[in-house]
Amino acid sequence: MSPSEPRPSTAADPVLEVTPLGTPWPTIDPFLFCVHHLDAYPAADERMGPDASLEGRDLGMDFAGIDGWRMYHGRVVPGFPQHPHRGFETVTYARQGYIDHSDSLGAAARFGRGDVQWMTAGEGVVHSEMFPLFDRTGTNTTELFQIWLNLPAADKLTAPYFTMLWDEDVPRVHPADGVEVTLIAGALAGAVPPSPPPHSWATHPDHDVAIWHVTLAAGAAWSMPRARFPETVRTLYVFAGASLRIGDHVVEPGHGARVRSDAVLDLSSADGVEVMVLQGRPIGEPVAQYGPFVMNTRAEIQQAIGDYQRTGFGGWPWPDDDPVHDRTRGRFARHVDGRLEEPAAPPATTLRALG
Repeated sequence: MSPSEPRPSTAADPVLEVTPLGTPWPTIDPFLFCVHHLDAYPAADERMGPDASLEGRDLGMDFAGIDGWRMYHGRVVPGFPQHPHRGFETVTYARQGYIDHSDSLGAAARFGRGDVQWMTAGEGVVHSEMFPLFDRTGTNTTELFQIWLNLPAADKLTAPYFTMLWDEDVPRVHPADGVEVTLIAGALAGAVPPSPPPHSWATHPDHDVAIWHVTLAAGAAWSMPRARFPETVRTLYVFAGASLRIGDHVVEPGHGARVRSDAVLDLSSADGVEVMVLQGRPIGEPVAQYGPFVMNTRAEIQQAIGDYQRTGFGGWPWPDDDPVHDRTRGRFARHVDGRLEEPAAPPATTLRALG
């Protein structure tokens, strides 16, 4: 965490420091990046974009949040047209709305509302992440987290790979009254989430990676167990609701708390709170980063740039930089090997107003 005016703790306090959340959130090895997107888009038009004037927006770079929503790098449909990655992983947790994935290997997916896509960029992949809008009459809220998890040097150039953790398969445990923990990575209370990609830092249990979404109802309390190893780094991000109490320490909304991993954390909230937990044993290697490339040395960064300029990491097989899938298509994932996944049951709130 790169602290900005951190608040010190006492020796007995399990909270080591508290830092205001920016965009992106401050993170610690093995995590590189975390951003929380929340946009209340208006009704959809016939092209699955917002049925609203785009005047006054810096299209192609719209991050201002005018009227409570952003086009990001999209010009018709909000989102992120084709862009490259190398040397790390993206974990995309979609809470509301939908995301259309397309990549340079020819793979594609539509996922949302509780689904998670875990992608190992490895030696290099180009992908797009667009946010199609479906409701022609009401608000289209899109909410997602994107987390970047580093890869060790031995796996920086592994083959690209993605896996889907469908909403139905993601465990949600209730370790205390009024407490729900969504397990994207890391077991808890006997529940084990689906496996991450094979070369992920999170694949090995001794790396102690956990990505948990914790919700405490008003008046709820829970003792979060210790991490498996004292060198594990654990951070709690209070992103919605009211304040979180950790022992005698109060963490206000919009702040992240780096905590002791060898302590049981007594968590409570008088008025209800939502918290994202990121933890893992550090990789402990040098990090050289240039935008979407994360390697160990500057020479490797220069090599990544040269490889991308020369090969396009496989080229771009789609007719547009910002492809979206057919309006009537439900959730699916088509993998590079041709394997097709179509979850049997949609989320509680399915695609609506498709006409």
